[in-house]
Amino acid sequence: MQLVAKFLRDESGATAIEYGLIAALIALGIVVGAGSLGNALNAQFTSVGTTLNNAP
Repeated sequence: MQLVAKFLRDESGATAIEYGLIAALIALGIVVGAGSLGNALNAQFTSVGTTLNNAP
């Protein structure tokens, strides 16, 4: 019975889950930001390439 009570009072697993969720949210933010940055760079290079191709 004491083992069950000790298990119910232990919160170290909850802390690990919270850190895992925070890490997952940070990783998601990095992935979304990198994708957005990649799209913006692609558009910029396309614009520069088009300008150079149309130069006299």
